[in-house]
Amino acid sequence: MATLKYSRQREAIKNYLYGRTDHPTADMVYTAIREVYPNISLGTVYRNLTLLAKQGEITKISCGESSDRFDARTDAHYHFICEKCGRVDDLMNLDVSIIDQMARKGFDGEIYGHQLYFFGICSQCKENKEK
Repeated sequence: MATLKYSRQREAIKNYLYGRTDHPTADMVYTAIREVYPNISLGTVYRNLTLLAKQGEITKISCGESSDRFDARTDAHYHFICEKCGRVDDLMNLDVSIIDQMARKGFDGEIYGHQLYFFGICSQCKENKEK
């Protein structure tokens, strides 16, 4: 893959994501980056997020019908997506390596990994539902 020319805006987007654990949407990133770069366009933010995800520097989390989310963590971990409020949480310490093993059985290609999302309602929405 060709080396990209350095971009202050792209670097600001990466740094913003590295400081977050809440998996922001592109609109949230855009709003935050506009405080530093008032002339940045939403399209520039989308293009840079897509590029960073394609290069493996960030993770793009597809949340079904709601907006995609972005995560600076690229290590193997899983996500829970609340179907009520759209919140995305990290699920850590899950050993689901058996999924890769099962998928390799009877498959002639090469499997490098997988993405796994868990869906339901978060603890806050559950609590509000019970009230």
